[in-house]
Amino acid sequence: MLKNSLSIVLRTTPAKIKLLDLMGIKTVEDLLLHYPFRYEDKSEVRTVNMFNIKELNNSRGRLSPIKNHLTKFGKKIQRATFTDEEGGTIDCVWFNQAFLATQWPVETKVMISGKVKFAMGKISFQSPTIERWKENQVHTGSIVPTYHETDGISSKWIREKMRGIVSYSSEFEDILPEEVRQQYGFPKKSKAIKSVHFPDSSEQLEKAKQMLAFEELFILQLSALQQKKLWSEQDGATGIPMNPELIKAFQEELPFELTGAQKISLYQILKDCEKTQPMLRMLQGDVGSGKTIVAAMAMLAFLKNGYQCVVMSPTEILTKQHYENLSILLSDYSSVLLIGSLTAKEKREAQENISKGAVQLIIGTHAVIQDAVEFPNLAFAVIDEQHRFGVVQRAAMVKKSTGPVPHLLMMSATPIPRTLALTIYGDQELSVIDEMPPGRKPIITKVVHPDARRQATLFIDDQINKGRQVFVICPLIEESEKLEAKSVLQEFERLKEFDFPHRKIQYIHGKMKAPEKDEIMRKFKEKEYDILVSTSVIEVGIDIPNASIMVIEGAERFGLSQLHQFRGRVGRNDMQSYCFLYTTNREQRSIRRLTAMAEHTDGFKLAEIDLDIRGPGEVYGLRQSGLPDLKMANIMDGRTIAMAREKAQEIIDEDVSLSRFPVLKNLVEKAGGFWKA
Repeated sequence: MLKNSLSIVLRTTPAKIKLLDLMGIKTVEDLLLHYPFRYEDKSEVRTVNMFNIKELNNSRGRLSPIKNHLTKFGKKIQRATFTDEEGGTIDCVWFNQAFLATQWPVETKVMISGKVKFAMGKISFQSPTIERWKENQVHTGSIVPTYHETDGISSKWIREKMRGIVSYSSEFEDILPEEVRQQYGFPKKSKAIKSVHFPDSSEQLEKAKQMLAFEELFILQLSALQQKKLWSEQDGATGIPMNPELIKAFQEELPFELTGAQKISLYQILKDCEKTQPMLRMLQGDVGSGKTIVAAMAMLAFLKNGYQCVVMSPTEILTKQHYENLSILLSDYSSVLLIGSLTAKEKREAQENISKGAVQLIIGTHAVIQDAVEFPNLAFAVIDEQHRFGVVQRAAMVKKSTGPVPHLLMMSATPIPRTLALTIYGDQELSVIDEMPPGRKPIITKVVHPDARRQATLFIDDQINKGRQVFVICPLIEESEKLEAKSVLQEFERLKEFDFPHRKIQYIHGKMKAPEKDEIMRKFKEKEYDILVSTSVIEVGIDIPNASIMVIEGAERFGLSQLHQFRGRVGRNDMQSYCFLYTTNREQRSIRRLTAMAEHTDGFKLAEIDLDIRGPGEVYGLRQSGLPDLKMANIMDGRTIAMAREKAQEIIDEDVSLSRFPVLKNLVEKAGGFWKA
């Protein structure tokens, strides 16, 4: 029955079935797994004389016929009298709900629920919920669930339909091993699902929610830890002993001192690379924290011993920047750039040199994992901004090595709270660079409302006079009538004509050909333009040290993490930099987000705020990273994550193939990540 279409099971209209379908609810199982997101406790039944004006009040008794009345202002209100089982009475009033008079035309025994108001020396119910009294109440007299809704599908409608199908919850199979369920005192899954929709008590509800949340996180942790163990059990990576003298000599050539966090991260990576079990490590650090230099130093020993290293990044602009920087840092070793915009001849030559082992350092986009490329001597691979790559691309990187199994280093400039990182990257070890290089001044960030734009424009113009450059970010490439957002082309023309007619301005966006974008970025870096108007194409990794001002148009349209990435494009040297958040919308969530940007420069703190405001799916694009849509678990619930991880580790240590748990094995394979033994 769980897989049956709702059109077969529910007594409703085709229009309602279509609305459910748009919500992703197609089967009985889908509807039962459409969990409530909050509850109202209407289980305490009171008599009228015990009503509290500060709380929700529930009572059982009789309701007189509801009748329409016309106010002196010509508006219809509905009135009735409720009498509880002990004879206490209270007036009830509804506004503009004339249909109630036809629904409740005679005296009826009901459950009633709502807030009361004290006025003119007496209390009255204001728009209470009423439900015909029966043994199993749905909308009153119990702990009442509230569901995510859509136009035409209300929580009340869902509750009524859920009551009719909740008995099918008995068909759900227990996923958790019996010993785990017993250890934590969890109910069976069938009981838990029934309880989250129609709990008998708050205690029963809490236990059901705990069980369902644990189950979701347990599956994720099993999948991650299985991959981690299978990966670590491989033997065939190139183990290179740590060479302190080599690292020290390299550091002495740098014009700056590594931060403590960089040194710790480098040490962790180098210790991993001493082993013949391949490394699988995430290097996480805020914008500008110095991840690339750590990666370069980690590759050094492999290059010195004649092995190949590869760096893969998501965009050609970022890839070329990596090539320029790494070719200088590691100039003693042969390198090649492999990107999609190369000519066919250039690409073929690069692929041949890689496959022959004639070059050691390969820096490219996803072109490095295309069919014609093979790495005969690949020992170390870096995947930058790894969340931009899917699981298939990461697996392809490993398979491209015809020699040793490469050590893998993932890098991300998207700060992620540790509890979330354990869930998303549970198959990897984690290194965090959580401090910035010394001498960097905090970027001054201001929220600029429309009436303050002129003042900001004058300030920006003065900064250009002092030799500084400016980024202007717009949400759209072309003008849109549906969205009140400034397009790149529209803003480019406006700035040229009105705000900065005397300045050199250029624009760039993702629809341009790669050579054209590269040429514009080169000229901007060489100070041929004062202002560059752009879409989010400059979000990741672009380094223009002289740019000290970031202007973000329609800032409320971006999430905090993305805004923080934009802001990280300035402040790349020791001069004071500024970020102006131009707004068109004063909606409350936007205000909170933008205020947080102005108050905090720590990317990890902003990530926590963004997570709280928008949820993990929107913030981190979790569906792209293989993390399913969690229906019950709170991804920031460190305690439950730790419990699930501990228990999953016990099972994986005992039975990595999950042969004792066929149901779990099937689910883990569905949730599986980028590598399978």
